[in-house]
Amino acid sequence: MAEASRWHLGGTPKHKLHYRREVEMRTTLQESLLYLIFLINLCILTFGMVNPHMYYLNKVMSSLFLDTSVHGEERINFKSIRSITDFWKFMEGPLLEGLYWDSWYNNKNLYDLKNSSRIYYENILLGVPRVRQLKVRNNTCKVHSSFQSLMNECYDKYTSENEDLSDFGLKYDTEWKYSAPIINSPWHWGFTGVYRNGGYIFTLSKSKSETLDKFINLRMNSWITRSTRVIFIDFSLYNANVNLFCIIRLVAEFPATGGILTSWQFYSVKLLRYVSYYDYFIASCEITFCIFLIVFTTQEVLKIKEFKSAYFKSSWNWLELLLLVLLKSTEKYSDFYFLAHWHIYYNNIIAITIFFAWIKIFKFISFNKTMSRLSSTLSRCIKDIVGFAIMFFIIFFAYAQLGFLVFGSQVDDFSTFQNSIFTQFRIVLGDFNFAGIQQASRTLGPIYFITFIFSVFFVLLNMFLAIINDTYSEVKADYSIGRRPDFELGKMIKKSYHNALEKLKLKKPETDEDKKSRKSRDLAEQARREGFDEKEIQSAEQMKKWKERLEKKYYSTEIQDDYQPVTQQEFRDLFLYAVELEKELHYVSLKLNRVMRKVSALQY
Repeated sequence: MAEASRWHLGGTPKHKLHYRREVEMRTTLQESLLYLIFLINLCILTFGMVNPHMYYLNKVMSSLFLDTSVHGEERINFKSIRSITDFWKFMEGPLLEGLYWDSWYNNKNLYDLKNSSRIYYENILLGVPRVRQLKVRNNTCKVHSSFQSLMNECYDKYTSENEDLSDFGLKYDTEWKYSAPIINSPWHWGFTGVYRNGGYIFTLSKSKSETLDKFINLRMNSWITRSTRVIFIDFSLYNANVNLFCIIRLVAEFPATGGILTSWQFYSVKLLRYVSYYDYFIASCEITFCIFLIVFTTQEVLKIKEFKSAYFKSSWNWLELLLLVLLKSTEKYSDFYFLAHWHIYYNNIIAITIFFAWIKIFKFISFNKTMSRLSSTLSRCIKDIVGFAIMFFIIFFAYAQLGFLVFGSQVDDFSTFQNSIFTQFRIVLGDFNFAGIQQASRTLGPIYFITFIFSVFFVLLNMFLAIINDTYSEVKADYSIGRRPDFELGKMIKKSYHNALEKLKLKKPETDEDKKSRKSRDLAEQARREGFDEKEIQSAEQMKKWKERLEKKYYSTEIQDDYQPVTQQEFRDLFLYAVELEKELHYVSLKLNRVMRKVSALQY
C-alpha cells in the first residue's frame, strides 16, 4: 500500500506528475505575461492612431457644409434638400461660400494663399473639388400599356447594368462625356443603390467666380435630368496644426420615386504618420507589434504541425487564428478618398483585432474562481441556449415580418425588413415610437406592440435568464462540494508573491503550522460565505483532524509492511470517526428530504 501510494494509477511516479504540472503552470504563466505585454503594446498602438481632434474637425466641417442655409431661405441646407431647385441653390450658395475663403474676415489677405483656399483660415483645400453624377438609360423599366399614352419614358433604379454610358447634352466637356470607372475602386453604398466609380465628371476652378459661372451654365443646360440617380461632391482638406486630413463626400441620390435623399461622409485621418516624438514612439510600438506577430504566427504553425486536426477542436485556437488573419496591411491609393477609405478600413480591422485580443484574456484568467464559474456556466448551458435561440428568433422574425408588412409603407423604422429587425431590438431595450405605430394602424398597431412586449420581453427573455440562473446554481453547487477545477496557477502566483516578499525580508517565513492554520482559516471563511453555520464548520474541522491523523498513520510513505497492529486508542478514534460520518450522512439525508418535499409542493 505504501509503495502504491507513491505511484499514480497509470504507473507514473507522483513526483514526476507534480513536476510536469509545475512546468505546465510555469509555461502558462510565462505565456500570459508575454501576452499581457503584447496587449499593452497593441493598446498603445491603436490609441495612438486616433485623437480627439478628429471628432472636432469632422464636427466643424459638417456644421459648415451641412447646416449652413441658403441666404434668404433659412429652410434650405444640404440636409433639407428635396428638389433639383434646392440642390442648385445649395451648390451656388452654401457650398460655394464654404469652399472659397480667399480673404480674412476684414477683407485683408493675411496669408500668402498661393491661389488656394483656407477654410476657417486653418484648413487648406487640397487641389480642387470634384463633382460626379451617374445616370441610367431610358426604357430600363416598362410602362404599363394603360399609361403609355401619358408617359413613354421609364428610368429604373440604379444598377451597373442600367447605367447610361453614352454622352449627352452639349457633349464638348468632360461633364457631358462618360468617364469609365477606375479598376478596383471602392463602390459607394447609398440609400437606394450601390454606386460604382466613373460617370460624368467635372472639377471646379480655383476661382470662386469661375466656379459660379460653371454652376449656372450646368443649371441652364439641364445637366441634371430625369435619368440622374446620384451626384457626388468630393474634396479634401489638410490642417497642419493637428496634422490631420479631412476627406469629405457629399452625396445627393435621386431615387426613381422622385425627390432627393442626401447623405455625407467626413473622414478625418492621419496620413502623415511620423512627425512628432510621440509618433516615433508609436513607430517603435509598431515594430514591436510586428515582432510579436512573427512569434505568434510561428507558435501557431508549430502547434498545428504538432497536434494536426486536434488543434482545431479548441475554440481558443480558432480565436488565435482569427487574430492572425485580421492583422494584415492594407494597400494605399493615390486618390485622397481612396486613401481615406482604406485607412478607415484598416482602423476598423485594428478595432476588431483589439476586441478579440481582450476577449482572449479569458484564456489566461481561467485560474480565477469567479471567471471559471462564468466559463463553466456558459459551456454547460450552450445547448439550452441554442435551443432557446431557435425558438426566440422564430417568434422574433415572425413579428419583424408582421411589422414590415403592416407599418412598412408609413413608419420609417419599419420601412425595410432589416429596419424592422433592428427596431424590435430597440423596442426590447425601451426605445420605441408607439405613436407612429398607432397612427399607421389604430387596430393592429397596439395589438402588435402589446403582444410583442409580452411574448419577447416578459416570457422569452425571462426564460433566457432562467436558463443562465439554473445552470449557474448547478455550477455553484458543484464547486461547493469540491467538483471544481484546481486553481493551481492562482496558487502558484500567490506563492511566488509571498516568496518574493520573504526574500526581500518584507515578510517573515511561514512555518508548517502557520500554513495549516492559514489554510484552515481560509476554508472556514469560504464555508461561512457559502451559508454553513458555525456548528457545521466546527464538526467539519474535527473530522478533518481525525482524517489527517488516520492518513498519517495508515497511508504514510514510510511504512514498509502492509500489516500494522491497531491499538485500543486507534480503534476508538476510528469508531468516533465512523460515528461522525454517520451523523453527517443522516444530516445530508434530512436536507435532501426537505428539498424533495419543497419540489413536490411547487409541482402541485
